[in-house]
Amino acid sequence: AERLEVALGTNLVAAILYGSAARGTYVKGRSDLNVLIVVRDASAVALRAVAPVLADWTKSGEPAPLVFSEAEWTASTDVFPIEIEDMRHAHRHLRGRDVFDGLTTTRADLRHELEREARGKLLRLRTEYAAAAPSGKALASLLVSSSGTFLTLFRAALRLVGREPPHEPGALVRAASEATGMEVTAFDWVVGRLEGKAMPALEPYDPVAAGYVDAIERLVRFVDETRV
Repeated sequence: AERLEVALGTNLVAAILYGSAARGTYVKGRSDLNVLIVVRDASAVALRAVAPVLADWTKSGEPAPLVFSEAEWTASTDVFPIEIEDMRHAHRHLRGRDVFDGLTTTRADLRHELEREARGKLLRLRTEYAAAAPSGKALASLLVSSSGTFLTLFRAALRLVGREPPHEPGALVRAASEATGMEVTAFDWVVGRLEGKAMPALEPYDPVAAGYVDAIERLVRFVDETRV
C-alpha cells in the first residue's frame, strides 16, 4: 500500500484489500491476497509509474490487483453487482477514500449476473467433472479449486433473497442450501477441506463429487426460477 501511494501519488483514489483476508477465512499457502485499486486515470501511460510495484506483487505469487478508473468503478454497478457487493461485505481500506459510499446495485442486475455466472460455471464444472471422474485425486482437486467460485455465488444467492451471507464457509453453505434447495450434505467434504480437516480420499467416480455437481445444478434452477 505504501509503494502504491508513492508510485501513484494524487492519481490514487483508493487501495482496498478484499476477499478471504478481509473476511477472516484466509488460509496461508492456499488463499490469495486480493487487492482493488481505484485511480483517477487508468490509462496505460498513467499506470506506467506503478508497473514495478505490480510486477513485484505478482512475482511474489499473488494475483494481479483489479484496477479501475474512478469513472469505470461508479459505472460498473449494473455489470458487476456480485463482485461489488462481495467486496462491500468484506474489505479493508488500505489507502484513500471509501469507494463504496453512495454506490448502489439493484436486485435485478444481481439476478442477471448471477444467472449468467452460475450457468457458465456449471457448464465448466460439468465438463471438468467428466474429465476428472476416473481419478479420485483429480476429483478432489476439482472440488477444492472450484469451491471459492461457488461460495461467491452462494453469497450472491443469499443477497438475492434478502439475506446477509455468513462469512464462515460451513455456515454459508448451510444458509445457501436452505435458501436454494441445494442438498447441504453435498458440500460436507469440500467444507471440511477448507476448514483444514483430514477428509477421506475420494475414489474414482466418487458420489461425493457427483453430488457436488448435482447441487450446483439445483443452484442454477433456483436462480432461473427467481423473479424480481
